[in-house]
Amino acid sequence: MTLIPLTERINAIDAGNLEDQLNAWGCATVSSLLAPEECDAVAKLYATDAPFRSHIRMARHGFGKGEYKYFAYPLPETVLALREGLYPLLAPIANDWNERMKIDTRFPNRHADYLSRCHDSGQVRPTPLLLQYSEGDYNCLHQDVYGELLFPLQVAVLLSEPRRDFIGGEFVLTEQRPRMQSRAEVLSLAQGDAVVFAVRNRPVRGTKSTYRVNMRHGVSRLHSGTRHTLGIIFHDAE
Repeated sequence: MTLIPLTERINAIDAGNLEDQLNAWGCATVSSLLAPEECDAVAKLYATDAPFRSHIRMARHGFGKGEYKYFAYPLPETVLALREGLYPLLAPIANDWNERMKIDTRFPNRHADYLSRCHDSGQVRPTPLLLQYSEGDYNCLHQDVYGELLFPLQVAVLLSEPRRDFIGGEFVLTEQRPRMQSRAEVLSLAQGDAVVFAVRNRPVRGTKSTYRVNMRHGVSRLHSGTRHTLGIIFHDAE
């Protein structure tokens, strides 16, 4: 069976449904964004050094338990295709969110133009990353903020197959609402599925006006096996 090119798969995403999910819950899933062979090829990069600029062990920094590596420029083909292809789909949603939250920043249509803005502001280090979890590992709730410039949405793609490669390790998103108890969202993804989610804040319509809620994400404890995830962040780091 011939594999549909990744750009065509991205173009086939239902933008309206994606926006509806993000506005309702702060996250949205895209099924089978990557094929199993693409997932395996990206996951195998973790054992090498050439594509990466740094290696982070979470326990050393209090981030949790597990590790990840940031990709260096030039990005691997699949990573670059996801970053460049998904950005135009998400930029109109990001602009709508900022308008509703009364944030002045607006985002251009092309990711290259947004990266130029980041680099002109001193945010020049690439932020796409590959994460690896083993038995007992987890990722504390956090936000991926790397400087003053921030694109409000990011994407994670599960590269491993649940129940075959690992057990546990669910994606967790929390929403801290003003003067209310926090709400948690737990997503069980399949290999190749992507989740789009808020980086820091999202707008929520209240009874009288729209207000901001604070979002954090993480990964629950892995009970067994090994889990790899690809993270696509659209702003670069200082």
